[in-house]
Amino acid sequence: MPDVAIQSQLHLAGTLDWVGMNGIEAPVHFDAGDGAVQRSPAQVGAFVNLTRPDRRGIHMSRLYLLVDQYLSTCTVDAAMLETLLRAFLVSHQDLADRARINIRFQHLVRRGALRSEHSGWRTYPVSIEANLGADGFRIELGTEVVYSSTCPASAALSRQLIQQQFTQDFDAGQPLDHAAVLAWLGSEQGIVATPHAQRSVARVRVRFVDGARLNLIGLLDRVEHALGTPVQTAVKREDEQAFALANGGNLMFCEDAARRIQRVLDADDSIAGFHVRLEHQESLHPHDAVAYVSKGDFAAA
Repeated sequence: MPDVAIQSQLHLAGTLDWVGMNGIEAPVHFDAGDGAVQRSPAQVGAFVNLTRPDRRGIHMSRLYLLVDQYLSTCTVDAAMLETLLRAFLVSHQDLADRARINIRFQHLVRRGALRSEHSGWRTYPVSIEANLGADGFRIELGTEVVYSSTCPASAALSRQLIQQQFTQDFDAGQPLDHAAVLAWLGSEQGIVATPHAQRSVARVRVRFVDGARLNLIGLLDRVEHALGTPVQTAVKREDEQAFALANGGNLMFCEDAARRIQRVLDADDSIAGFHVRLEHQESLHPHDAVAYVSKGDFAAA
């Protein structure tokens, strides 16, 4: 059968950085770090470079069949992805010397409630990108953490208003009645102002050192613990109260959140570099507050 891809087009000769397919539908088998392998639908991008200016194209079907072969039967980890990328290059040994794959899917993690005995599922987006070339094999893991952020400035302004209301409701020249003050503190009349809070998102990408596992749950645990206020699943009243307490004890601007995550990722010896984008979806403004922090050769964009 004719193969026009091997024909040359001298008037269009040139090498290409990447050629391949994006959005390949495939299953993915992934152990997030708890020993339980989940099977999820994924979107896959598979690419090689084109080093031959005299060749019109690559063999895309070879990449597709290799993706199908490996992802349908193997658990995704660093060793498997390096083997797959080497197979990409073997299948294009006269055309390419670099290979790349990216995999995107959703992974379910069971999370316990803050105080009650209940638990529920959280879905975390996962992106894995692996590259193989002259500089060796590199792999990155990306995910998102959704959390609550309560504004420190708004909290301070609210406290001032509560102090002013207290001064109005209790005569400074009279002795304070403990029961009256306690009742006042539990009333809407006493707590006249509350700080604004918003749902916020930390988008995290990390590059691991050679030999490190793709430990998604370990990464999520570190980031969520650093922030202190990740969104919850099953919530009873005692859990909601604990969440309110956590928000009061973790007042943060987006800059504070960025530095908290920076500190815990910097302290992780398995992480060679990272890029984090923090987005506080403001309830006060129609725009968002955003901060970036990175380590290594990640571009802060």
